[in-house]
Amino acid sequence: MNVSAEAVRQKKTAALASVLSAVVLVALKVFLTLRTGSLGVLSEALHSSLDLIAAVITFFSVRVADKPADADHTYGHAKFESFSAFVETTLLLLTALYIIWEALQRLFFGAPQLRPGWLAVVLLALMVGIDWTRARAISRVARRFPSEALEADALHFSTDVWSTSVVLLGLVAVWLGQFFSIPRLRYTDPIAALVVAGVIIWVGWRLGRRTLEALLDVAPAGLQQKISVAVGKIEGVLGVDRVRLRRAGQRYFVDVNISVPRTTSLEEAHATSNRVERRIAEIVPSDVVVHTEPRARSGENFLEAVRATAQRRGLAVHELSAHQVDGRLFIELHLEVDERSSLRDAHRLATDLEQDLLRETGSNASINIHIEPLGAHIAGGEEMTELAARVRDFINGLAAEFHELTNCHDVHVRFVEHKILVSCHCAMDGNLPITQVHDVTAAIEDRVKERFPQIYRITIHPEPSDEN
Repeated sequence: MNVSAEAVRQKKTAALASVLSAVVLVALKVFLTLRTGSLGVLSEALHSSLDLIAAVITFFSVRVADKPADADHTYGHAKFESFSAFVETTLLLLTALYIIWEALQRLFFGAPQLRPGWLAVVLLALMVGIDWTRARAISRVARRFPSEALEADALHFSTDVWSTSVVLLGLVAVWLGQFFSIPRLRYTDPIAALVVAGVIIWVGWRLGRRTLEALLDVAPAGLQQKISVAVGKIEGVLGVDRVRLRRAGQRYFVDVNISVPRTTSLEEAHATSNRVERRIAEIVPSDVVVHTEPRARSGENFLEAVRATAQRRGLAVHELSAHQVDGRLFIELHLEVDERSSLRDAHRLATDLEQDLLRETGSNASINIHIEPLGAHIAGGEEMTELAARVRDFINGLAAEFHELTNCHDVHVRFVEHKILVSCHCAMDGNLPITQVHDVTAAIEDRVKERFPQIYRITIHPEPSDEN
């Protein structure tokens, strides 16, 4: 049996045991009310009668609340527990009002003759034991498998221990007053009833406030700020714009708006969202929805801004460079477009991108965009092993000219769609700056194309010589 099934089973068992206990207590207290005529016992009988109703409501709400979400209840059924607790609160407060009214009648307008005895004392003591045992058992299940309805039930029955004890003391005092002829002790019974009413109001207020907050989606104090601070420290998050949360049972539904760098790819943004979800789940049991918004990072460099502008239009660019000459900015880049596009369509995309970049960088910039096709299919070809060996030997012979070069290997020459394409690996010192490595590979590519003019394109992959 999995943990969820075990939780449902134990919660149902606890709720059913609560119903059976309430039935026994109501029967005993009704019997004692008829036998003794005590208002304190009557108030406890009414209290336990409503506890019985509440226990039945709890039993059914626990069964409903653990059902999974469906088409009509997309957030699940956990709110049924809050509603159950709210109904219990209303019943408790109505009971307290009746007890107060009846107690005042007996205090100021005379009290009926009470008939206390040893049987009443023994039975009330037994009820205290039942309430104490039941409260502990239900509270244990409510803590192990969080349940708002069972927690309310346990709270009720723990206060029953005190209220029944007060009634017991009041009844004993009346009994002693009759035995020793002390008339004033007859008032202890309605006073005990008022104490019970006070306990009921106190419990009802605590429970009612909590359940009303749950029904009105009131966020626990400090939780929103705690989540916001924790999310703001996650890698990839520039800022937390909004955190909203609502509770259903012991689970929270959290909506978070975060800002990410506008150059972030979709996959990177998704990975950041996953980190946010996991972090919030560590703070509170939750179902999290993360909304990401692109934003320029503080200190964003100029080339990042250019890439972000192209990315906003869904365009792929590379070979991006910028130069400042005589106070004027020159920008060059390669734009990849669908290989099936016409020149007119491709030029329109380039023009739109150019206008965006001018707005981003200033109208005095000079922008040159090279248009090339974005590869969309895998072409067939054939290996040219003899030419590959000649290219490898030629590049290795350039080591005297390019001291950065250690060796050239993994050379492949392919004849694809009437073009000769070359790819190879060149090992160099791993401590060299990447800018210097790029300049060296570009120079080697030029030398190879000078020596073998039939080659259309050469692609060099640089790697540290100690990892070769």
